[in-house]
Amino acid sequence: MTIRHEPTGSMPFDATQPFVPLDDVPEPAQHGGATPWKIIIADDDDAVHGISKMVLRDFRFEGRYLHFLSAHSGEATRRLVAEHPDAAILLLDVVMETENAGLDVVRHVRDVLRNPFIRIILRTGQPGQAPESWVVVNYDINDYKEKTELTAQKLVTTVIAALRAYRDIQVIERSRRGLEQIIEASRNLFEPQSLAQFSKGVLQQLTALLHLGADSVHLKSAGFAAERETDTENAEFHILAGTGVYESTVGRRMAEAVPGAVVRRLLQARDARQTLIDANDFVGYFRSSTLTENLVYLHTRRLLNDVDADLLQLFASNVGIAFDNVHLNEELTNAQLELVHMLCELIEARSSDTGRHVVRVGEFSCRLGQLIGLPERECQLLRQAAPMHDLGKIAIPDAILCQPGRLDAAQFEVIKTHTTIGHRLLARSRRPAMRAAALIAQQHHESWDGGGYPDGRRGEQIHLYGRIVGLADTFDALANKRVHKAAWPMHQVMDYVQGQSGARFDPRLVRVLNEHLEDFVRIQEDHPDAAAA
Repeated sequence: MTIRHEPTGSMPFDATQPFVPLDDVPEPAQHGGATPWKIIIADDDDAVHGISKMVLRDFRFEGRYLHFLSAHSGEATRRLVAEHPDAAILLLDVVMETENAGLDVVRHVRDVLRNPFIRIILRTGQPGQAPESWVVVNYDINDYKEKTELTAQKLVTTVIAALRAYRDIQVIERSRRGLEQIIEASRNLFEPQSLAQFSKGVLQQLTALLHLGADSVHLKSAGFAAERETDTENAEFHILAGTGVYESTVGRRMAEAVPGAVVRRLLQARDARQTLIDANDFVGYFRSSTLTENLVYLHTRRLLNDVDADLLQLFASNVGIAFDNVHLNEELTNAQLELVHMLCELIEARSSDTGRHVVRVGEFSCRLGQLIGLPERECQLLRQAAPMHDLGKIAIPDAILCQPGRLDAAQFEVIKTHTTIGHRLLARSRRPAMRAAALIAQQHHESWDGGGYPDGRRGEQIHLYGRIVGLADTFDALANKRVHKAAWPMHQVMDYVQGQSGARFDPRLVRVLNEHLEDFVRIQEDHPDAAAA
């Protein structure tokens, strides 16, 4: 581990420069791309604006300059604070268009806009108008200054103190949000997306703890192949969660989404199998008991000192244990889902070479749920339960199930019993996935117009899960080869589905399927039958 230090320079401003009332002072040039601190100056005196900007023009705090926003009335101030909720400081005059305009602004910011973060520094040229003790007791302000006491140096000192307070409050808020996300993930460790959610929480917590910038990324090696690929140079890493400039790269390959210098640093940590820390970068390396490798990369906006490094090492040790637990739970969930797929595929294989039909139905159902706005927990429940929709076929005789031609009326009555048989078998369980599967098995052949079976339910009498899986099952059956038919071209599939909108299928679901058809085609391509692979 290497920690580099740079000497600390003097403050880049001259506190002895004269007070020249300027109508406007140009904004300082921004260096290094660092986001500036926003400061709102609210005063009806143009000279106050000019002097404040002149004194603070070259000031910077933690490498970030100031960006000034000006208001000359209480109304304009309220509008600016609403438009810039990330403003750090409000330098606020008491008397503007009215004697209490500034105090009215304070009430509005705290009570109406509900902004507890911005540091409000009340400045008054008439202290008798708003006595300090009375204002501090009755208004949620952070500092009170008479304009006569605000020399250049005092103004700078006041701004530094306010920025430190604002920074620390933001750190606490980011930390709170990160902890909430980690806690939320810990309640849902058995959901397939919990690792991504947990990882994002880890990133937020890390950046909050160290006052870091937002550019961070978590990378995960590809699934079960990690054991085989961990000792090879070409091991594929994919971005699992990201913040800042990496937020839009989730799901992409590391090699194509991350700069080459960063990739080399990440691979260095992987090869060394240890966490690496230097002046501006943190690479956390975590290897789970399932032999999956994880990398957490953070690029800091300031130099890391020895205290930072010790904190990061301790945090990395604890997170490593947490990642291992998440991976184990995810592995168990995936193993259970794979077992369900295998059993359901065996049942389907009695009647045809349906291949990956049950997997696709699960993925189609999950995606439909997401597109109509179901909570992610329910979407993943659909993904687990939908493959069991035809479980009842296990009790249907081969002579009927495997018949390539059209069934007669008596045979069709036997086939119809697979819905009630599947429901009876699955309803014995108290597990949410099994109970959802029981409902789906019973209702996925019901029709929107009431012409389905086994109970002739219509419209919203059919549970949403049954409607979703009914559409997903038919869509996949038409688009793929079955024992009694060839695969239909996609335009023919959609002609049929749209023709059955309001009859066999829920019109809303048909509309969503049609609007996002490329998603379902992609799922089909990702899970082809063996003969088509």
